[in-house]
Amino acid sequence: MNQPTKRTFFKRRLESDNGWGYAFIAVALVVFALFTAYPVASAFIISFQDYKPLGSAFTGFDNYTETFKDALFWKSIRNTIVYTVLTVPVALLLSFAVAILILPLKKWLQTTFKAVYYLPAVASGVALSVVWLWMFDPMESGIFNRLLGLFGVHNQNWLGSSSTAMFSLVLMAWLSSHGTSIIIYLAALLGIDTSYYEAADLDGATFLQKLRYIVVPCLKPTTLFLLVTGVIGSFQVFQNAYLMTGGGPDNATTMVGLLIFNNAFKYFEFGKAAAQSLILAALIAVVALIQFKFFGKEVEY
Repeated sequence: MNQPTKRTFFKRRLESDNGWGYAFIAVALVVFALFTAYPVASAFIISFQDYKPLGSAFTGFDNYTETFKDALFWKSIRNTIVYTVLTVPVALLLSFAVAILILPLKKWLQTTFKAVYYLPAVASGVALSVVWLWMFDPMESGIFNRLLGLFGVHNQNWLGSSSTAMFSLVLMAWLSSHGTSIIIYLAALLGIDTSYYEAADLDGATFLQKLRYIVVPCLKPTTLFLLVTGVIGSFQVFQNAYLMTGGGPDNATTMVGLLIFNNAFKYFEFGKAAAQSLILAALIAVVALIQFKFFGKEVEY
């Protein structure tokens, strides 16, 4: 009896349903392995080393110990938490409000507004930061200082003062693109069964009552999704702090992501940066689990 060759074996596996399934996801698995699994595994190994390109030394938990003793690390954690608490809820509220305003419009108007709100998301982050730097210009030419001048308020050094730098980044987040959240909220609103509104109309419900008893409960899964992803994104914020303030003044806007970047590519402390990145990942995971536990109890999937 002839033994099946390797070619015949793989051909039979490919011809099966499972074989075709693995074939279709093969590219995605390779990309995941190369650009996600391998970097995470490498970071885990490097976090226990005094890493150097031409030779590394095992240091045990020294990088983690130094990190937990580093006052700047805890300050960056505090800055990141403050930024998250101030930006994420407001971003969700603004996105929800805009989606509610767009909902009654005709379809072509909805499409127009969705395109307008989403357009900044495809623009270069560097280009947007240049525009915001002009708006925060400490001289009279700055947009915000011009607005303050109308009320007799003197020019503010928005990004150069420790008392206003964090608020400036928060204001930038408030007024920046919420296009993705608006589109997701609008899609969820369009997915609500119209029979709920019809029944509410028969009972004489007001707009606010419909909002409270129909819209908000039906949008709980969407809100939870946007809340979790928003918190994850804000904990990983890097671009705004790096381009707008560089973490200053006096590290008032140094976020964890910026601190990790500086340790790795400015001070070449790769082991410490890897340890801090894993600590950040663990912190994000814990915060996400807490959100699912406290905000996902009444959510139906």
